[in-house]
Amino acid sequence: MSTQAPDVVRSAYAQLSVTDLGAARWFWVDTLGFHIQYEDAGTLCLRGTDELTHHSLVLRKGDIAALDHISYRVRTPEDVDRAEKFFTELGRPVRRVPRGQGTPGVGDAVRVIDPLGFPVEFFHDIDRAERLIQRFDLHRGAQIARLDHFNICTPDIPAAYAHYKSLGFGCSETIEGDEHELYAAWMYRKQTVHDVAFTGGAGPRLHHLGVATHESHQVLRVADILGALNKHQDHIERGPGRHGVSNAFYLYLRDPDGHRVEIYTSDYYTGDPDHETYRWSVHDDRRRDFWGNAVIESWYKEATPVLGLAGKPLPVSDALLDESAVRVGADGLG
Repeated sequence: MSTQAPDVVRSAYAQLSVTDLGAARWFWVDTLGFHIQYEDAGTLCLRGTDELTHHSLVLRKGDIAALDHISYRVRTPEDVDRAEKFFTELGRPVRRVPRGQGTPGVGDAVRVIDPLGFPVEFFHDIDRAERLIQRFDLHRGAQIARLDHFNICTPDIPAAYAHYKSLGFGCSETIEGDEHELYAAWMYRKQTVHDVAFTGGAGPRLHHLGVATHESHQVLRVADILGALNKHQDHIERGPGRHGVSNAFYLYLRDPDGHRVEIYTSDYYTGDPDHETYRWSVHDDRRRDFWGNAVIESWYKEATPVLGLAGKPLPVSDALLDESAVRVGADGLG
C-alpha cells in the first residue's frame, strides 16, 4: 500500500433506510429528541443539540430496513482524494459522490465498500447549523447531544482491527480469550473511547448506533417516556445499566424498524499519546454489564443488514468466534 490513508477526524453520521418515515420520525425526533435540520417527502436529516454540522443521522424511506452507509469526516478536501486512492489500491468498490448528488448538506464525498464489507463514506465539507446547546426550550426526550459511535457486526474481529489500524485508529479496549483471541474491540479517532466498535457475529451488519447525552437522568427519562406511552415499552431492549467496557451508562432501544440505538453517557478521555488498551477477559461477566446482569440473546444475535453501493442487500458471512457461546457462570451469558 503506497497511498497515505485519509486523516479521519471522527464518526460523522449514519444513513438508515426505514420503511415508515412517519413512525421513524415519532421515535427519533418526538421521543429521543433529535432535531430536524432538513426534510422532504422521503428524507429526514437530524442532529443533536451539540452538533454544529448539518446532521448526524439521515433517515430515508426505503423498501427494507437497512444501513445505507456510515460516514467519517476527514480533515481536508485532499483527504477525500486520499480515501478514493486508498480503497482503489485495495481493490474495493469505490464511487465518487459530488455535492448535490448524495446526502443533503454533504459536499464532495467518496463511498466505498471497505474490506469488511461495509458501505462507508468519507467527506470533508458539510453545511453548518445553528447552535442549539442552550436552546433549552427546544430540548426534549433524551436530549440527544451528538452521535458518538458505530458498532458493527463482523465475523473476523482481527481483520476489522487491522483495517482500522491502517486508517490510523487507536484502540481503547478489547475483549479477549485465554489465548488472546479477539472477541471485540473499541477503536477511536476523536479523543473518546470509540468511533467504531466491533461485535463478533455474522456480518456485515450494523449492531447499533451510539448516541451521547450529557447526564444519566436523561437516559432514564427516555425509558420513563416509553413506559408512560403504554404499549411502547417494548422499544426498550436492554438496560439501563453500566458497561464494564467504556464505563458507559447505557440504554438500548429498537426503533419501529428494528434498528438498534444505544443512549450513552459517562465514558472517558483517550487523547494521551501513550494511552494503553484495556483488555477484558471474555470470562469476566462485568465486561458487557458492570453489574453482572445477563445479556439477552437478541443483543448478540440480531442486527441490521447493510446495502451495497447499488442499494442491494449485501451477503452475510458467519462469525469465526461466538462470544455469546462462552460460558460465564451458570447461564453462559452473564
